[in-house]
Amino acid sequence: MLFRLKAKSEGKLAKQICRVVLDHFDKEYSKELGDSWDTVRDILTSPALWQYAVLLNRFDYPYELEKDLHLKGYHRLFQGSLPYYPVSMKCYLSRTPDRMPSERHQVGNLKKYYLLNAASLLPVLALELRDGEKVLDLCAAPGGKSVALLQCAWPGYLHCNEYDSLRLRWLRQTLESFIPQPLRNVIKVSELDGREIGDAQPETFDKVLVDAPCSNDRSWLFSSDSQKAACRIHQRRNLPVLQLELLRSAVKALRPGGLLVYSTCTLSKAENQDVISEVLNSCGNIVPVDLRGIAKHCSQDFTFAPTGQECGLLVIPEKGKAWGPMYVAKLKKLQSMGKW
Repeated sequence: MLFRLKAKSEGKLAKQICRVVLDHFDKEYSKELGDSWDTVRDILTSPALWQYAVLLNRFDYPYELEKDLHLKGYHRLFQGSLPYYPVSMKCYLSRTPDRMPSERHQVGNLKKYYLLNAASLLPVLALELRDGEKVLDLCAAPGGKSVALLQCAWPGYLHCNEYDSLRLRWLRQTLESFIPQPLRNVIKVSELDGREIGDAQPETFDKVLVDAPCSNDRSWLFSSDSQKAACRIHQRRNLPVLQLELLRSAVKALRPGGLLVYSTCTLSKAENQDVISEVLNSCGNIVPVDLRGIAKHCSQDFTFAPTGQECGLLVIPEKGKAWGPMYVAKLKKLQSMGKW
């Protein structure tokens, strides 16, 4: 049974690389990453080398599965080495590109684990969620980071927002699959334009996560329609504008003293470092928070590319550590005196 499920999973990855996108990435990322791009390119274009981490659901804890993972050689991510690492979050990974079958959604039953790119936990951990805090997940679908946040602590209020109606349904199903009803009572799911939430709910949240819409490099490389891909590449230049507007809205929604984490799953400097630099230059009430300690503690499991920013990390995939791309930046809000 496991073999058939695994075979099906591998079959889904037998996709064709979109040459239009690959040529575009070759041109851009060879300049931005230098020699590292060759290694990253090999991983991104070879789904058979991709790895999947297993995040265990503390609300329906799979003790037997945890034993099996140990027997198969999986190890626990981070091993509690980070300054902030809640004991309630348990994520396991293998150094080989092994993939467990995904669980099906069943109404009324909680799933026991969530498969994810391990690097996507870095924005969650950077947020340092504490019990009782008010949290905004501004671009929450498909819901993996919201689920991970709830593995860390019991927020007093979690606002999960998603503007895209199709992705919103995916978000709702994810939350229903992993979070018990009593805890869902402190979760609000909305379909608002994230650019307007800051004005609607100013200085409301202790923590804000902006997992921004981006040129998702892994997904874009396997675009099935080359004409649509070419159009998407042309429109790519508009993404930093949207990302900046979302960030500025997030800053407004954040209370003074609160923490904001920005993340993407692209290598693009224009969508990563440049967006953060613009926010820091234009918002006088925001300061960077040093993330180099996380990089130091996580070097065993992740490979980081230089970003030129103390507040920003860029995870790039390599063989045996095929996590990312994932950019993470951390900011803190001071007293309200920003200029917009």
